[in-house]
Amino acid sequence: MWTGFAVTSGYAASVASSAAYARARDRVSRICDSAVDVRTLRLELLGEIGRVVAFDAYAWLVTDPETSVGCAPLADVPCLPQLPQLIRLKYLTTVNRWTALRNRVALLAEATGGDLSRSLLWRDLLCHYGVSDIASSVHRDHFGCWGFLDLWRIGPAGRFSAAEASFLHAITQPVTTALRHAQAGTFGRGVSRELVPPGPVVLLLSRDLEVRAQTPQTQQYLQMLVPPAPDQPPIPASAYNVAAQLLASEAGADPNPPFARVHLSHGLWLTLRASRIGNASAPQERDIAVSIEETTPTERLALFARAFGLSTREGELLRQLASGRDTRDLARQMYVSEHTVQAHLKSIFAKTSVRSRSTLLSRALGT
Repeated sequence: MWTGFAVTSGYAASVASSAAYARARDRVSRICDSAVDVRTLRLELLGEIGRVVAFDAYAWLVTDPETSVGCAPLADVPCLPQLPQLIRLKYLTTVNRWTALRNRVALLAEATGGDLSRSLLWRDLLCHYGVSDIASSVHRDHFGCWGFLDLWRIGPAGRFSAAEASFLHAITQPVTTALRHAQAGTFGRGVSRELVPPGPVVLLLSRDLEVRAQTPQTQQYLQMLVPPAPDQPPIPASAYNVAAQLLASEAGADPNPPFARVHLSHGLWLTLRASRIGNASAPQERDIAVSIEETTPTERLALFARAFGLSTREGELLRQLASGRDTRDLARQMYVSEHTVQAHLKSIFAKTSVRSRSTLLSRALGT
């Protein structure tokens, strides 16, 4: 599936003037200020980025802000039939890994000194597709990692320029904030209980991320997590990402735990976790079980606090408030005055656009 964002007839059109970059930054800012869902936001931004930075393929994942594990993928790549391998290699590759990008933007050709084979992902897969460079961006702020974007160029002349990297770097801050706000917007309504699974559903994967088995309800939730093309089975991309993080953790590529929270629909958040299963003597030979279940109240509160940019103290107050304590008990529990509790609550109300404790908890817990 090709979206039309790619430019495959050469990259002369991507040589933009400083004025063109400035206009594009302004348009990106306007898109980021619009109240749209996270999928629409990414699609609109890709269209705008493509005006000044040409690319042939892309992969843009929203991530769990705590673990940095991808949970809502949006991709248009030529190797979709090899998606499990692509995701596995992406997580195992340390070159320009999104969890380690200090400058938020990095170019593969530059990071490898022109020797792209230093990248496991390129060496084992992308070299067969003629990929000549990848511009990687990470969208991270004080509250967590909200996503990462890879733009691919294909062909011998397809390297990204310093000016293009500079443009991508310039838009990371507004894009990061917009991604966080889009996630915060999912807490605006109560959970539709019809969507809640009766218990954990499970997908069983091999060490190469091949689907071995699944519980009856798994297909339904995979289809809602990543809607497939008409008449096509759902692709368990979210499950692949969590399982790939387990492999990365075992390989020492990244220490984050293999779990991610993802918004399904109508205020419902699901948590995906990966773990080994089976009795094989060698742990890495055992299959991987990915469980999918409703996000717990504690996990929702933590995610809510990050999405709305609550301070550490405000997040603590939110957790205490959910336990049913009144102002006096809150003050005692947090070793502050009742006046300080009220000040924190006023700040939380302002950040979350609510006017009462009951509305705040209703949104945070999905009740």
